[in-house]
Amino acid sequence: MNTLSKIVIPVFVVFVVFYGFKKKVSIYDAFLEGAKEGLMISFNIFPSIIAMVFAINIFLDSNFVYEVLGVFEPVLQLINIPIEIMPMALLRPISGTATLAIMNDIFINFGPDSYAGRLASVLQGCTDTTIYVLALYFSSIGVKKTRYSLGVGLFADLVGITVAFLITMLFF
Repeated sequence: MNTLSKIVIPVFVVFVVFYGFKKKVSIYDAFLEGAKEGLMISFNIFPSIIAMVFAINIFLDSNFVYEVLGVFEPVLQLINIPIEIMPMALLRPISGTATLAIMNDIFINFGPDSYAGRLASVLQGCTDTTIYVLALYFSSIGVKKTRYSLGVGLFADLVGITVAFLITMLFF
């Protein structure tokens, strides 16, 4: 398996080069065109990334999330959900990086094999960064009408969060 993983990319590159020669495509020009397009997309989404990171850091550093969730702590304890996991569940549709930081804190404080650590891991795998995807990728290609995409994506995230809690309760 290790040898296979070392040769896959070079074999793919050689295949692309030979395929380009066969189709009589200027490979170098096509590569430069793709690199230029990728650079332009990066420049287009950079302000959105900076704004989102800035907003999430302010949100997390203010401890507003923990203050609001403190009201729900008795209910969460009743159904065996650690309060520390809730900011991760709330922020997962917005930012994957923020939730990775929260998951890292959970691993440091409770350990990766603890109930909270396993719940955080399952939650990270069961959901996606819906608002992040809509904000960056849709805006970079000019999609303006995201109403149904947002609703379906957030519903899928809610189902993923619910399933993560249920799976962790059942198996751990």
